[in-house]
Amino acid sequence: MIMRKKFKFSYLFQLIFIVISAFLVGYLLNYAQNGSFAYSAKTVFETNFPIYFITSLILLVFYLGLYGLINRFFYATAIFYIFFAIYGIANRLKVMYRSEPILPSDLMFLSNTKELLTMVQKNLLIITVITIIVVVSLCILLEKFLGKHLLRFNPITRIILVCLAALSLGSFYTANRQGSLTNRVLTKAGYSHFDANINWSANSNGPLVTFLANMHIDVMEKPADYNQQTINRLVKKYQKVAKTINQKRPNKNLSDQTLIFVLSESFSDPSRVPNIKLNQEVAPEIKQIKKTNTSGLMLSSGYGGGTANMEYMTFTGLAYNQFAKSLNSPYTQLVIKQDHPINIANSFKTTSAIHPYYGNFYDRDSVYKKFGVQSFRNINSTGKEGLKYTATVDGSQYVSDESSYNDALWQIKQTKGGQFINLVTMQNHMPYTNNYADNQFKATGKGAGKNLQQVANFSKGLNITDSATRNFLDKIDQQKKPITVVWYGDHLPGIYDGNNMTKYNVAQHETDYFIYSNKYARQHNYGTKKLTDSTQVVDPNGFIPLALKQMKQKVTPYYALLTRVQEELPAMAKNSVGTSENLYVDDHGVQVKSKDLTDKQKQLLHDYQLIQYDLTAGKNYSKSKINSGR
Repeated sequence: MIMRKKFKFSYLFQLIFIVISAFLVGYLLNYAQNGSFAYSAKTVFETNFPIYFITSLILLVFYLGLYGLINRFFYATAIFYIFFAIYGIANRLKVMYRSEPILPSDLMFLSNTKELLTMVQKNLLIITVITIIVVVSLCILLEKFLGKHLLRFNPITRIILVCLAALSLGSFYTANRQGSLTNRVLTKAGYSHFDANINWSANSNGPLVTFLANMHIDVMEKPADYNQQTINRLVKKYQKVAKTINQKRPNKNLSDQTLIFVLSESFSDPSRVPNIKLNQEVAPEIKQIKKTNTSGLMLSSGYGGGTANMEYMTFTGLAYNQFAKSLNSPYTQLVIKQDHPINIANSFKTTSAIHPYYGNFYDRDSVYKKFGVQSFRNINSTGKEGLKYTATVDGSQYVSDESSYNDALWQIKQTKGGQFINLVTMQNHMPYTNNYADNQFKATGKGAGKNLQQVANFSKGLNITDSATRNFLDKIDQQKKPITVVWYGDHLPGIYDGNNMTKYNVAQHETDYFIYSNKYARQHNYGTKKLTDSTQVVDPNGFIPLALKQMKQKVTPYYALLTRVQEELPAMAKNSVGTSENLYVDDHGVQVKSKDLTDKQKQLLHDYQLIQYDLTAGKNYSKSKINSGR
């Protein structure tokens, strides 16, 4: 009788421990999202307790599901705490560097765990590994000596617990579907659904509920007037626009020329960042290049990350901000499901991509095949497809930009005619803890918080890129065929912790870009020197029409639409702050509200949205016609 009471007491202790653990981890996950114990306490206990309660229930069911699966209390406890500790740390790091929580689309990176760990500071890795070893060792010992006194479930109970956990998590698949049971429960509990800002949603609801609520992906909201008749009318409309544009364009076959897109990882002049000062110019060569060639600032839809999203826009001309909020990675969530989507590579007979990093990041190896890119050289590729140059700078873990440029130059020489090359560099990727030899840069100001040394390191990397870029263009000028280079930074690095993003939203989403046509192109009427109309602030989806204008190239109806969008609409991006889903910035760098667009601009924007929906989420009514013919 005494033993039974002891057993029952131990069972009660287990239950209390499991419940407390669920609520504790729920609170810590909120902290991992916003980084403030006080803010977390206010959120979970005052402003949004019902959602916190739901989070804790999910964790409770998950814990019990693990217990039922393993049937060993301490082993289940170790897995529960280690799993959510890693999840919480990863979420905190992503919020710090990219201002967004961990999302279902990020799960694809689990296949690149080794590569991701190289981007995390070693001290944090060491502490995490030691903690895991201690927790696992302790739980093994506890299970060995105390496990026999704890609750063990019979097979039926185990199955019920595992199924309950699976059903609870799976129910979130319909969280964003109006009228579903999960949607009604979350709405009743006060789930804050910020369409414009996923980080706001996570701050209010906690990262776990936000993650689960984004399991189901809607590509894009269907326009009310979307149908075949409307799309056919738009195709005819932009066939006429193309004819008008082409009257002033002499060049018919784009494949006769060479077009190179260069995505320069994180390139953005830190001297433009508010509250940051540097002791000398970071990129004098690129500054001079921009003065005499088509150039300006690019409005990015990312901060601290999102490279593949900018790349997607440059390839397709489609706007990331017009997709549904649940579509966070067009490469991994959209393109891999499409059948030969329209993109700039379609216009060339010879196409290639170069990325001196792992080819399966963002599923690039699959995505490029979908785009029709014929060869993709990366650090995983070998033989004829292998990188030709892989040198680094001052012990950096990444291939230098000079090496990447040399690979592009090698590719140019592989065919006599024109071709398309997409180069994505890596030299200036995070982390910025590498101490370059003879770093002459010093950063001051409150804009970086505690990261001033990282700003200095980053600046040195940009300075090295600056010289390499000048040399690259000099060698491009030596080529006896028409070549145009579209060069741009994809986003700012996530190191400016001292600045308020709401206050400096536009400034911290503007990178550098230029378009350069080589001497041969300019001398043979295949290129121009400097375009000035609507070039001061552009978006990545505007690079195709700008490049075609620079190359004096005739356009298809699709590129005629993109030309009008680039010329007549403000630059657009997915907003990271505020209540508006879209960030619009005019050619003077001033933020514009959608309600202030003219009727003509609103109609053009709607045309753009209709075609984008048709090509990505719709019936592809326009696909066979809109990108053919001149």
